[in-house]
Amino acid sequence: MQTIFKICYCDVPEAWQLGSQDPATPIAEGMFLFHNYLMLYIIFIGIFVCYMLFAAYKTNSIVAVKFSHSNILEILWTVIPAFSLIFIAVPSFSLLYSLDELSDPSVTLKVIGHQWYWSYEYSDYFKKSNKSMTINFDSYMLNANEISSGSFRLLEVDSRVVLPTRTHIRLLVTSSDVLHSWAIPSFGIKVDATPGRLSQASLFIKRPGTYYGQCSEICGINHGFMPIVVRAVRPSLFARWLVLKNAEA
Repeated sequence: MQTIFKICYCDVPEAWQLGSQDPATPIAEGMFLFHNYLMLYIIFIGIFVCYMLFAAYKTNSIVAVKFSHSNILEILWTVIPAFSLIFIAVPSFSLLYSLDELSDPSVTLKVIGHQWYWSYEYSDYFKKSNKSMTINFDSYMLNANEISSGSFRLLEVDSRVVLPTRTHIRLLVTSSDVLHSWAIPSFGIKVDATPGRLSQASLFIKRPGTYYGQCSEICGINHGFMPIVVRAVRPSLFARWLVLKNAEA
């Protein structure tokens, strides 16, 4: 089955990494752009506050004359932050509501969290004897003595999730025991897996690659050993993978 897929880039944490991983979805791109946009306000506000503290420390007389019982100053430090919050809130709300938008999905992936591994289901792709067949498998972390050269320790799994690029994907996330969280930084997605509840999210992967994530909920003693690996491929390769998985089933 490995012969189907060509070599592609991997999105994983790097040593001494300061920034975020490269975004692979429009959701992640929007989050990172908003982060950079917000940092501009934080930098300017920080510089201004530091300047005011330094000026007050150097010349107490100026503070007493210009800043004590000043009506103009009170108006300014009320109006300027209010306008700043408006300019921050507008892109924030647009991004927040875009996260809840769900287009007509072509692929549905059901994710089930267990202590301490993940299960995945692809439903309604094939029918046999008037019954829908489901492609499902479990995904366990590989031990150190099982990983191959070039793989990532504590991040590699025995069965990867395969998803198509440039396709609207619906995620249905739940849990069979305790709280888990299905999170992949490059996708900008983090969905809680709650027992008895079906959470929903959407994906639109823009480029092929291998993407790594982990459970982001403290779910027990082996919480740090629930990695997630998603292989994004072209739709034609995804269709071939479905046929092979159906044949194996």
